[in-house]
Amino acid sequence: MAAAGEERARHWQYEELPGVDLLRARYVRKEFVRHTHEHFVIAAVVEGVEVFHHGGSDQYAGPGALALVNPDTPHTGRAAVPEGWRYGAVYPRPELVAEIAAETTGIRGTPGFVRPVLDDPYAVGLVHQVLRAADEGNALAADTLLRVAVTRLLRLNGGALPQRETRTAGARIAARARAVLEERMAEPPSLAGLAADLGSSPFALLRAFRSAYGMPPHTWLTDARVRRARRLLDAGAAPSQAAVAVGFTDQSHLSRHFSRIVGVPPGAYQRERKNVQDDRPRLFLPSALWQNRQLSQTCAPTTEESPTPPSYGTPWGSGSP
Repeated sequence: MAAAGEERARHWQYEELPGVDLLRARYVRKEFVRHTHEHFVIAAVVEGVEVFHHGGSDQYAGPGALALVNPDTPHTGRAAVPEGWRYGAVYPRPELVAEIAAETTGIRGTPGFVRPVLDDPYAVGLVHQVLRAADEGNALAADTLLRVAVTRLLRLNGGALPQRETRTAGARIAARARAVLEERMAEPPSLAGLAADLGSSPFALLRAFRSAYGMPPHTWLTDARVRRARRLLDAGAAPSQAAVAVGFTDQSHLSRHFSRIVGVPPGAYQRERKNVQDDRPRLFLPSALWQNRQLSQTCAPTTEESPTPPSYGTPWGSGSP
């Protein structure tokens, strides 16, 4: 592992994997505050240990394990050991996961992951090969490996997600409060003012909101602001403009919260987005036989028979995170 205290991260996209975010990172002191993602999180740990609060308890993911988080699920993240943790992650959009599930599994309903941690070195290797293929401009490999990895994880740890109930009075008030905060993101009301507008009391609204969305309104608002700021940065807005547009006081205010949720500062995030297209030649795998072998191994044993995934290039575990 790298020297103690050294942290680095790259958060980017590959144009041939539309709607999929990619991440390589090594964190030591980084602490992710409670937040959610619009996409699935598939994080493959290769060194160290990450602990993240999810579903009411702490979950630990070490080497050979994956942290799996469904969309809109509150969670945190930090190092569980002094040396931190190194991992790679893919964030596929829900529509892509649903498409893969419909084609390759028997899951009925909205697909998702059942357990937040899965020990599966084979799938960990697949995730890192997706990242390597994206780095090398290998469109065929990146897309194939991503689909193989998602299929494997759904078969080993997939199920239908429970539908969110909105029939109770508390759930309806929480949904109305969320709509108000989305509309008034840059100038939100106080908790008392919001409750009064909705015909509720502050603590009743607070309890209802936490029950519905897993966090208090102010925490949800910060998360939502960062989400909207990401969209603005993707559209080309300057970080300073995005900060003001979503209600942060200035760029440094945005940067502080953005880094604690996304993992990189907004400037670095946007630079990688601008570098999605480059001059590197795309590599293509020469044989359909290779593709068929990958698909046949989506549920292959992960220890004695298949300790690591087959590689089309350099090993996934070498080099920088």
